[in-house]
Amino acid sequence: MTEYFKIGKLVAVTGLKGELLVKHTLGKKTSLKGVQALFTEERKDSFIPWFIASTRIKSEEEVYIMIEGIDTREAAGKLSQKEVWLAEADFKKLAAKTAPISLLNYTIINSGEPIGEIQEVIEQPHQLLCRLEIKGKEVLIPVNESTLQKINHTKRQVIVALPEGLLDIYLT
Repeated sequence: MTEYFKIGKLVAVTGLKGELLVKHTLGKKTSLKGVQALFTEERKDSFIPWFIASTRIKSEEEVYIMIEGIDTREAAGKLSQKEVWLAEADFKKLAAKTAPISLLNYTIINSGEPIGEIQEVIEQPHQLLCRLEIKGKEVLIPVNESTLQKINHTKRQVIVALPEGLLDIYLT
């Protein structure tokens, strides 16, 4: 089964021909070259492909895209504000190694114990929040100067020292 990674959002429609602006968190300027389709999640774990007709770079974090079959402002408007996902192979090809989003599926290690796999990275001004699921509950782990000890890309681990009692807040 293909795994999908959230990379950003369709933030606006530009022009009259249905061009969309994608704001992404891939960590580097990209035209999405080689990517055939972006995906939107219609229901939990149900992804709809949207085939890319053309792209052009706007900035470090933004790219304009034209989607096959979408050629009016109105049709594109139905996709505006939807989150955008990439298939795993495309994500690995495009995400910068230093981008926070590249930590997806890494394991968080606290005090030598693995506590879970990162399912989402939420970027905030002074820290990252890594969303995990532990015992069926959503847990947000802050990754900042005071908690981060090391990132091991080889073992795909984020080693942290969490404040005493932080996990208890979520798990009790």
